[in-house]
Amino acid sequence: MAVAAVTTKPLHKPLQKRPLPAGRPREWYISHNRRLKAMRLAIALLDTGVYYPSSADNAKIRTTAEYIGIHPPSDTTCRMVRALIRYGR
Repeated sequence: MAVAAVTTKPLHKPLQKRPLPAGRPREWYISHNRRLKAMRLAIALLDTGVYYPSSADNAKIRTTAEYIGIHPPSDTTCRMVRALIRYGR
């Protein structure tokens, strides 16, 4: 039985970022960026072996954010991360 190595390094070049569309309400940009941050954190947690929302408390999510070099998430973003882990499987 082979065990795969866990890594947080990307296996390919990330996509080039494009500017966000202009003319949307400010709340749209806030929500969009929050979803992107939650997705990055959920992927990082899954890569480190956290597969259940109950294992991803706020402290663990914030420690992961510090590890991957992004600002600590709010409580709302932490809830989104747990929801992504829960329903994204």
